[in-house]
Amino acid sequence: MENTTKLKWLIITQSSVFFASSLIFPFYILFINNIGSSYSQFGLSYGLFALSAALVHPVAGRISLRFDNHYFLLVNSWGMALVLLYYPHISSIEQVYILQLLLGVFGALQKHGEKTLISSLTDGAERGINVGNYHFWTSIFSAVAIFIGGVLADFFTLHIIFYSSSLIYFVSGLLLYKANILNKKKL
Repeated sequence: MENTTKLKWLIITQSSVFFASSLIFPFYILFINNIGSSYSQFGLSYGLFALSAALVHPVAGRISLRFDNHYFLLVNSWGMALVLLYYPHISSIEQVYILQLLLGVFGALQKHGEKTLISSLTDGAERGINVGNYHFWTSIFSAVAIFIGGVLADFFTLHIIFYSSSLIYFVSGLLLYKANILNKKKL
């Protein structure tokens, strides 16, 4: 499969990932705030997210020499799909902390896989144009998801956003898996 086709699959799968994450993100903050009882707890939960992501980045860099970077994106998609199913059932701030650690791990894997794949699928004079198109589509899907998330939260419940996002992450993983299988067959 040529790089243009691979880049299109990357745009499709990661646009759906960004859609799923943007569907929950603004409302997820409200959800976490309702579980905790102070700004300190809220700050700690976000700090744990950032810390776990920071600690995973060097590890991802080392193991990416042995694993195809599609696997990082696949672990993120399916890991997030599972974690988001649990969010509506959170009953304590300690559970939020644990899930924040997991979100940081999955986020770091996604970021690493995304960046390395973009750099390997683009080159020369076309790189800037391709990266611009990639960010255009992923940003458009993010913006649309935020609008839809607000409507879902108003007409249904906040929980429906987590379940919907989980499903979208799962489908994104299936698409990524299919694209990677197609990659392997063409080689």
